[in-house]
Amino acid sequence: MLSIYFGEKDNVMNGPAWFRFNYEAKWLSEGLVSRMIRDIDKSEYQGGELIMSDVLGPIPPERLSGGLQTLICIYNKPELMFNATSCGENCAKWLLEMGKDKDISINLRYFMPFENLEPFEIRILNEDKIVMNMDEYTRTAIKYV
Repeated sequence: MLSIYFGEKDNVMNGPAWFRFNYEAKWLSEGLVSRMIRDIDKSEYQGGELIMSDVLGPIPPERLSGGLQTLICIYNKPELMFNATSCGENCAKWLLEMGKDKDISINLRYFMPFENLEPFEIRILNEDKIVMNMDEYTRTAIKYV
């Protein structure tokens, strides 16, 4: 399940910084990660340290967008909490997708909409409350952002 803590929190990892020093190339070939790369950055993982971007041409993994780097970290290190504030609205569906298979916890410092992705189950850690639609999510999240 996807769990979100809104607002400032200690011991939270910065996704892009953590990614640059800790990612493993094998993470990029995983099915879900490959689909995220294609969807978010319009790029294709070619193998090793090579990604082919429609916009930038051949790039190393460090040149992926900060939101995508954060998603890859969340997926591969679910035991850590990452600040997902670098993730834009295009990452929302992927957070829910990851939460179907793994328990993941993220920190958000803005209101990330999950519109048109209902029904869902998101635990709001600030209140230890599960919300299942945008109305419940909005009413709870707005207290903290």
